[in-house]
Amino acid sequence: MSKLNTENKQDIFDRIKSGEVVSYTDPDFYKLALQSERAIGSLVGLNASKTLDDIRKNLSELTESKVDDTTTIYTPFSINYGKNLKLGKNIFINQNCQMLDLGGITIEDDVMIGPRVNLLSETHPVEPEQREALIGKPIHIKRHAWIGAGATILPGVTVGEHAVVAAGAVVSKDVPNRTVVGGVPAKVIKTI
Repeated sequence: MSKLNTENKQDIFDRIKSGEVVSYTDPDFYKLALQSERAIGSLVGLNASKTLDDIRKNLSELTESKVDDTTTIYTPFSINYGKNLKLGKNIFINQNCQMLDLGGITIEDDVMIGPRVNLLSETHPVEPEQREALIGKPIHIKRHAWIGAGATILPGVTVGEHAVVAAGAVVSKDVPNRTVVGGVPAKVIKTI
């Protein structure tokens, strides 16, 4: 059984990102909704952008870090927080990508992400009495990985260098370097 911590020792966002189980009864839980509203407001401008430069500018404001000029993101794009998304260089993110980044999402250089991909770095305890709590588990996508259309990367997963996640895969375990994974749940299909 997961242990809930309702003490407020540090910022709720740092606590979630560190993997602490944070209860919906936590006195700072309301801050999650406030930050989601901030992200929603920023996404209105981002998704209305008419140029890739404007998309990068708006995403830089949302993430509070500069998005490199070599990175291309097509809209619509969705994220629930923004401040825990770290992007490298020469990244391509296609349309309708959904990210939940409270647990942290790191995307290294030269990564390709297909349309309708879900990167979900947060989850809930399985126990019914605690299910409304949040747990952050970081996602890390390493250099030259390719995430196919409609794939879902679940909390705590690392996708290795030069790996390929097949379209529609649901990835619940780490993907080794230079492998192709596919299916639900994703399994290694071959090495590259």
